[in-house]
Amino acid sequence: MPDSMGKRQRRDVKARKTAAIEQRRLARNQRREDRAAGLIEAGPPLSEEYGGVDLSLGDPPEESETERGDA
Repeated sequence: MPDSMGKRQRRDVKARKTAAIEQRRLARNQRREDRAAGLIEAGPPLSEEYGGVDLSLGDPPEESETERGDA
């Protein structure tokens, strides 16, 4: 049976995922080393780029009409 039935595609996807995992691992270790050396501050890396909003908490809750006082 030829190398078909999605085997090649699954193999390629696994290789891409493995490469992405390795890239994240290397970046994470670099950040840890930089924090230990005092080059960057501890905390979420993207909070300052978005106006100080911590995106790790998810979207902020929306106000309902009764909370705004427009009732």
